[in-house]
Amino acid sequence: MRTVLVAYDLNRPGQNYPALYDALKAVPLWWHYLDSTWLLRIEESAIQVRDRLIRHIDEGDELLVVDVTGTEAAWSGFDQRSSQWIRDNY
Repeated sequence: MRTVLVAYDLNRPGQNYPALYDALKAVPLWWHYLDSTWLLRIEESAIQVRDRLIRHIDEGDELLVVDVTGTEAAWSGFDQRSSQWIRDNY
């Protein structure tokens, strides 16, 4: 299992992206504390995640998926629950 970071800029003003959010929440282990940043604990590669999510965004939006498994992490300002999720799943 790996941890991937998903970040996006949804550039179409007023657009709603429920299908994107549903696709992200379909992963059993996910963390979402920052507005457009998610951590997913999955079996898929970053490329597979990108390919699955890209159909839920508009042309002109940006999507970044990075495998961050086992790399160094540091954070600040998160509540205890969010910090614990990162510690447990990173």
